[in-house]
Amino acid sequence: MKNWKEKFNKISVDKFDENVFNLIGNEWFLITAGTSDSFNTMTASWGAMGILWNKPIVQIFVRPTRYTFEFTEQNDFYTISCLEKGNKKILSLCGSKSGRETDKIKESGLIPVETENGITYEQARIVFECKKIYYDDLKPVFFLPDEIDDEHYPNKDYHRIYIGEILNIYMKM
Repeated sequence: MKNWKEKFNKISVDKFDENVFNLIGNEWFLITAGTSDSFNTMTASWGAMGILWNKPIVQIFVRPTRYTFEFTEQNDFYTISCLEKGNKKILSLCGSKSGRETDKIKESGLIPVETENGITYEQARIVFECKKIYYDDLKPVFFLPDEIDDEHYPNKDYHRIYIGEILNIYMKM
């Protein structure tokens, strides 16, 4: 899709009116970091959107054991791609297989395209381009009650939180 921008409208943050609870928790999304030469993507169903330091932001959570972690660490930008309806198989595959061992892009049928600051996919219906502005690691003391720690972190591999300023939002026409 050489002219991918022809199929997307760039919208301002104040015009974005999707239900983010549904978007993140039910529809899921792809986190992609890297360059056109080398990138990785993973599925996420945790995250947050809002305003921080007077900037529109997206918070993502990536475990250090994930291959995408390396790309998120090495690059200043990442994209959040919300796929068109009917792509749960792609999202499931990208959330359960590692890019270290398999070519998830080929296996899933995703068609990557470059944005101004990252990589998204032809199958996306909404794309957030984000610039990292802060990160920190979750701390065990954060988890109350202990059942949450035991359920989500039996190996104590706590997520790193990345806060990214939303630079651009694109919605498929």
